[in-house]
Amino acid sequence: MNSNKYDVIIIGAGAAGMMCAIQAAQRGRSVCLIDHSAKLAEKIRISGGGRCNFTNLNTKPENFISTNPHFCKSALARYTPQHFVDWLKENNIRFYEKKLGQLFCDDGSEAIIALLKGGCDAAGVKFLMPCSVETVSKAQLFEVKANRGSFNAESLVVATGGLSIPKIGATPFGYKIAQQFDIPVTKLKPGLVPLSFHPEEWAGYAELSGVSVEAIASFGKQSFRENLLITHRGLSGPVILQISSYWEHGQPLHINLLPDQDMHAMFKENQSGHMQIDNFLAQLLPKRFIEIWRKQVATRNSLLHAFVDSKPLNQYAEKDLSLLADYLHDWQAIPTGTLGYTKAEVTCGGVDTHALSSKTMESNKVTGLYFIGEVLDVTGNLGGYNFQWAWASAYAAGQSC
Repeated sequence: MNSNKYDVIIIGAGAAGMMCAIQAAQRGRSVCLIDHSAKLAEKIRISGGGRCNFTNLNTKPENFISTNPHFCKSALARYTPQHFVDWLKENNIRFYEKKLGQLFCDDGSEAIIALLKGGCDAAGVKFLMPCSVETVSKAQLFEVKANRGSFNAESLVVATGGLSIPKIGATPFGYKIAQQFDIPVTKLKPGLVPLSFHPEEWAGYAELSGVSVEAIASFGKQSFRENLLITHRGLSGPVILQISSYWEHGQPLHINLLPDQDMHAMFKENQSGHMQIDNFLAQLLPKRFIEIWRKQVATRNSLLHAFVDSKPLNQYAEKDLSLLADYLHDWQAIPTGTLGYTKAEVTCGGVDTHALSSKTMESNKVTGLYFIGEVLDVTGNLGGYNFQWAWASAYAAGQSC
């Protein structure tokens, strides 16, 4: 037998790649995993602050963004968070729920990497690392030419990830393979990423770097409620990372700074009071934030010019307080952009899923060619959803390739 011939070659030994390798090898397929990195699964290693938010108990198709929103349903239904949880329990890996269904490892990301690597080893998966793929072609079999030789397989699985976090090895290689075989790639952009503002516009807010408030951020029909973090360059925190995947360049974000309050009612009840507006609002928000936010919005919005200075409540007209209440519940901030793929957790967009089988992840027109994980145009929300997509899409392909 040709030692360089396998049933399945998988390019990319990350979460999706190793999961797929296990599934295929357990079916008796000979599997070779190729990765250009010398370190195994760096993205798993750094995820969740080193704790690996490996799934979310609340996973639903609605937690994913895609130009083909129904595509993810089949795979997610066939490999659920409970399946992965059961696998952890079988291997005595302890975990905990942090919040909102997010599950993390007690013993950190290394436990997940060891589980996947152990599963591959037990099933007889061959690893080639580091190994740089140079070209991919197909005649009767797929041929993968790399710096460590030429390899052939009946099935080729592309699990190369997206463009996020290039310092740990992200490349556009998976998209190039798709395009080589005339499979479309949708528009790509950084997802789950902090947003930036023009330095001059943000100069005042930069002084607040590190200040955090609970807020609702909205764009279009999407809204999320979590912490918002002021940074020296713009906005971050979970609520901003969530909405960033939906945000479109040049458009305003809508931010409700006081989601638990009715500021119209509060101002009406207290408008005859003698308390300074900053002190009044400091009962609800950090005082440093209020002072700078008030000056910034009053300077940039002529309708709020009455609030350039902090005065007692009874010195403001009722209509002015009403406008301020509107703005506290709907602060419209227009980012200039994102902090890019270096700070993005995922890539939005990818291999067009209209060109694939939702049951197997196989190309509709290139027999034996599969795409799984982040390289696909399926992007999860923050909180373990992208790992669940990695497991589910990998399982689907691994049962077929």
